[in-house]
Amino acid sequence: MNAYAVIILAALGAELAIDVVTDLLNLRALRPEAPSELADVYDADRYRRSQEYTRARTRFGLIPATASLVVLLAFWFAGGFGWLDEQLRQIGLPPIVTGLLFLGALGLAQMLISLPFRWYSTFVIEERFGFNRTTPLTFVTDTIKGLAVAVVVGAPLLAAILWLFEAAGPSAWLWCWAVTTGLIVLLQFVAPTWIFPLFNRFEPLPEGQLREAMLAYAEKVSFPIEGLFVIDGSRRSTKANAFFTGFGRRKRVALFDTLIQRHEPNELLAIFAHEVGHYKKGHVLMGLAIAIAQYGVLFFALSLFIDQPGLFEAFSVDEPSVYAGLLFVGLLFSPIDLALSLPIHALSRRNEFQADAYARQTTGLADELVSGLKRLSADNLANLTPHPLYVKRHYSHPPLIDRVRALHQPSESKSIH
Repeated sequence: MNAYAVIILAALGAELAIDVVTDLLNLRALRPEAPSELADVYDADRYRRSQEYTRARTRFGLIPATASLVVLLAFWFAGGFGWLDEQLRQIGLPPIVTGLLFLGALGLAQMLISLPFRWYSTFVIEERFGFNRTTPLTFVTDTIKGLAVAVVVGAPLLAAILWLFEAAGPSAWLWCWAVTTGLIVLLQFVAPTWIFPLFNRFEPLPEGQLREAMLAYAEKVSFPIEGLFVIDGSRRSTKANAFFTGFGRRKRVALFDTLIQRHEPNELLAIFAHEVGHYKKGHVLMGLAIAIAQYGVLFFALSLFIDQPGLFEAFSVDEPSVYAGLLFVGLLFSPIDLALSLPIHALSRRNEFQADAYARQTTGLADELVSGLKRLSADNLANLTPHPLYVKRHYSHPPLIDRVRALHQPSESKSIH
């Protein structure tokens, strides 16, 4: 076993160990009573159910993570990567096609392994706690559509990356970075119109007081928007949410139908203002820049290790290739991905505080935003007392109690800009 294999094995084991430890700490952090600030929406029964839900999700989450690692190690030590590469090379297809088949076969296998766990999560755990509304037909069609989108979008990009590393020499990683960046930006414009509607129905927010209030607010803060939409989230779950997507005049805000059904108009307006705050504070561009930077690091790393025989020997692959190197470098740099996820999550949590503050300052609806967040959390049976290490490892949003306390602090500015 060479140094590359040792590093990758240590990284995979360390990541699983970290997740196990943080999960156990999170379970131990559960408290017998809800924080006093949230007692108005978490009665004793709801709080008990939220803790049961946290336990069920946490304990189950360790099973697919462990199973995935076991399958990966079994395939690796059985020489599976080398065997698959050899079988595909014997067909005699061009290297790019061989690479697409190699990575496509592994991706399909990973999806099939995760499928029964996703099914159990949806139809057993989510069903047990009253969240699931997904039918078996919807589950199957969602899986097929997701696979189709991955092929249509991912295969041409992957083919371009493989070709560039074969043809562009030392600057290949820069060209790959540029092409990937172009696709990421393009998807920001086309996904709301062409991809999202494949999975959900988007209907314009009906005329009325709520729509008028949101459009008036958008005009007040100079937020040009293509449309306000209602998304049929209730087809899959009773959980509620809202999200912002798009750039330029293609900006959209979508509210789940379950969100509209359970919240007062001023709560919805405050939630809408929070989404606008993400755009106004530059969080959307910030997230896009971070994603692009991560791809740059990956492609640069690939350029450094693509010719290292030891990396391929670690996986019993006799003949180095760009496509296998892309996969192996991803595994080699998993510790860096884990390390980077911590500051990225921290930045995301900071952004949520800023968006909350922006909504408070521009609407004056701090109490309504607090009540909306409380109701949303209670309806989703959110864990009210997550362990700090679990938050650092997994949370892109601050815990509810921290957001409530921040919103109750005196405002530092009344400006809407």
